[in-house]
Amino acid sequence: MAENRRPENMKRITTPELAQAFIEEQLAALRSQIGDGRVLLALSGGVDSSVVAALLIRAVGKQLTCVHVNHGLLRKGEPEQVIEVFRNQMNANLVYVDAVDRFLDKLAGVSEPETKRRIIGAEFIRVFEEEARKLDGIRFLAQGTIYPDILESGPVKAHHNVGGLPDDLQFELVEPVRFLYKDEVRVVGKALGLPDSMVYRQPFPGPGLGVRCVGAITRERLEAVRESDAILREEFAKHGLEGKVWQYFTVVPDFKSTGITDGLRTYDWPVVIRAVNTVDAVTAEVAELDFGMMAKIVERITHEVKGVNRVLWDLTPKPTGTIEWE
Repeated sequence: MAENRRPENMKRITTPELAQAFIEEQLAALRSQIGDGRVLLALSGGVDSSVVAALLIRAVGKQLTCVHVNHGLLRKGEPEQVIEVFRNQMNANLVYVDAVDRFLDKLAGVSEPETKRRIIGAEFIRVFEEEARKLDGIRFLAQGTIYPDILESGPVKAHHNVGGLPDDLQFELVEPVRFLYKDEVRVVGKALGLPDSMVYRQPFPGPGLGVRCVGAITRERLEAVRESDAILREEFAKHGLEGKVWQYFTVVPDFKSTGITDGLRTYDWPVVIRAVNTVDAVTAEVAELDFGMMAKIVERITHEVKGVNRVLWDLTPKPTGTIEWE
């Protein structure tokens, strides 16, 4: 494996021209490393794995097999976007695994955050291993490792969950963006023609919406998180805030309160909205937002999302709060 240190003379990729030069360099390196071998990639739909997939499609085409595991904890429309972009537009060899029931059955009744994370990570590895064993002749495992991952957690990107594959699956790693920072990966993704919604996707936790459905996950409350998150993102985009606020999302905690809907008393969940700005995610400040927009979001969520009767705004900076709730 290559030295895990960014070359001192490596220029920061800040322009389309530099991105194109990087792409050409990586295409040659990938073809040299892989030859006529076959490559496997866990494609989440996030920017890192998507850029790696796009590079490999250009470099080795159908020698790449992408596996997209839908564990039921993705945001609204994300599995469909992965299929549309990679299978339909890029003609990738894509295996789509619908594992929603499998994951949610494993998570039923589990409320402790770290236990939920371990279950999600372990089950992902099992699903990915099963798919890997169905394929013949795989010699390489591609990963969306980026430079901060190496600095923080070593060469295997822990949140992709493929570092725990059994020892008998002796894959050689392929990590074409391992020396890039996140902003550089985005420039490369743009140059590769990936859609902005994928290239500029907000930071998203490995366990997905599982950590935003606070407490024991139920299908109904998970759907409330997914639908309210979609409304929030839609309204932020309408108001020109997409890409200007660092991260914004909804949380649905595991408690209910009384309310009134259509003249009748209800006992439903609250939706909590979190919108923050940060430079390094070590500290974060609450985004200052237009009150009229906030009122519109409240109106839409309380009228369009089943099982919700109030909306709360989390105005806590980090510290004392973390960015995510779990």
